[in-house]
Amino acid sequence: MSTPTNIAFVDLKAQQARLKPQLDERMNRVLAHGQYIMGPEVAEFEDALAAFAEAQESVCVANGTDALHIALMAEGIGPGDAVFLPSFTFAATAEVVLLRGAEPVFCEVDGRTFNIDTDDLRAKIEAVRQEGRLRPRAIVAVDLFGLPANYEELTTICQVDDLFLLADAAQSFGASLGEDRVGTLAPVTATSFFPAKPLGCYGDGGALITDDPDRAAQFRSIRAHGKGAEKYDIARIGLNSRLDTLQAAVLLAKISIFQDELNARKQVAGMYTERLAGVVTTPLIDNASQSAWAQYAILLDDRDAVAGRLKENGIPTAIYYPKPMHLQSAYIEFGDGAGSLPASETLSKRILCLPMHPYLDEETIDSISAHIRAAVS
Repeated sequence: MSTPTNIAFVDLKAQQARLKPQLDERMNRVLAHGQYIMGPEVAEFEDALAAFAEAQESVCVANGTDALHIALMAEGIGPGDAVFLPSFTFAATAEVVLLRGAEPVFCEVDGRTFNIDTDDLRAKIEAVRQEGRLRPRAIVAVDLFGLPANYEELTTICQVDDLFLLADAAQSFGASLGEDRVGTLAPVTATSFFPAKPLGCYGDGGALITDDPDRAAQFRSIRAHGKGAEKYDIARIGLNSRLDTLQAAVLLAKISIFQDELNARKQVAGMYTERLAGVVTTPLIDNASQSAWAQYAILLDDRDAVAGRLKENGIPTAIYYPKPMHLQSAYIEFGDGAGSLPASETLSKRILCLPMHPYLDEETIDSISAHIRAAVS
């Protein structure tokens, strides 16, 4: 069984070759005007980002973690507050809660969508209320691997319990739920432009998206040290979290082909699913939502042995995530230990992410799928 050479887990070189003229033009323009911090490209990209999401406002910041942090800062979340989030996620979702002095409450995820389990969420909110030690304040919904969470139900929960809903869309920008795009599914959406994301820059970057102009004004103030009406008028506690102009230039080139790349990701996912159906558990595909397909994650027994076989044949894979947050040493005091969130713990043992990017050809997908079938047989 032959394997195409140099299979990339994420192929940024192919994308760069496609965009080279636009990238050169955009970046040379920044080098010419020399406004490397908050140059005109930043505002131009913010307009393009909001337009793509069909939202009113977007505010670019230094990275996706800061986007989450700034959103919680603007809501005044701090000591004594409980913030509910899935345990099966990246550390950034939880660490910003502790940076605010609040406490994370880890919730179970659905074993098919990988997103927060709303039944367990309701139970956790009630348990916190009954205990009385913390005030339930916010939910951070993580759209894992590009699939939007159940925002209709999450919105209802927030309305009933008077909670702030923050969408962690680090992996899902470009996705949609029904007719509504990510960026409009929650009052505030945070996203990331880390290079490997569906829409990524050439360094760190992030953004906040909202339909609320007052919130957007707060985000702009916080990202610039709490700036008020003038540069040295400090209206609030803030951060230094501005998107570099060169990164905005890169993103302006990339957003011009973003929808085309999303369509290609969907085709790649469809080919994987067709070839792997009945062999492993493939990701959920439904009629209610469109994933951004940041990752293509399969579930299988003997995951590590299969990953080893694929590596021997030149096929890169990744495990997102090998340990849920409630079992991480830095966060274990905020959870209930092993066995408390069985779906999250099982996923960590069975999940394997395959190469996923818009430039995977059918021959490569055929080869990867054939090697997986051979490895699990």
